[in-house]
Amino acid sequence: MRVLRALTVAAAAVVAVGLSTPFAAANPSDPLGGSPSGQGGNGGIGGNNGNGPSNVTVNPYSVHQGSTMQVSAAGCRHGGTVWSAGNFPQTNLSAGSIGFATVRIFNHASPGNHTLSVKCHDNSLVATHRFTILRGNGAQGGIGGSFGPSTAETAIGSGLVGAAALGAGAHVLRRRRPLRGRA
Repeated sequence: MRVLRALTVAAAAVVAVGLSTPFAAANPSDPLGGSPSGQGGNGGIGGNNGNGPSNVTVNPYSVHQGSTMQVSAAGCRHGGTVWSAGNFPQTNLSAGSIGFATVRIFNHASPGNHTLSVKCHDNSLVATHRFTILRGNGAQGGIGGSFGPSTAETAIGSGLVGAAALGAGAHVLRRRRPLRGRA
């Protein structure tokens, strides 16, 4: 009988933890959405040993109007700027051995092949990289970390966690209560 109770409590705890896992996994900490090397898109240019921007990459290479794109560049240890006239506003590139910027393509940007430019704050050299703008808005391809849980999902999760807590509490209380037949 004790084994059955222990298994019931364990199963309730596993269900509560198992149902909360998809929400934690939907919020990755990788700023490039799963590209561990930061080399998304169509590869980069140059390799000038830190004397200005080099190895410029974009992720994704083809982006819809109104969507965002990640830009990275090496060689701008003190940061820099990224721009593409008529396609997105000038954006700051973070400082470090590899700088990152997230740019949002204008809703009215012309579809087709375009070029973006990267310039370091401490250097006058400019590096360029090509990218493609696709017509229309991109599809919302699932939760993917861009949306939080809905009210219904939150209520269901809270109910399951509460039920698991009640079950564990009842189990503890039953174990502590003495049986009538024993002295």
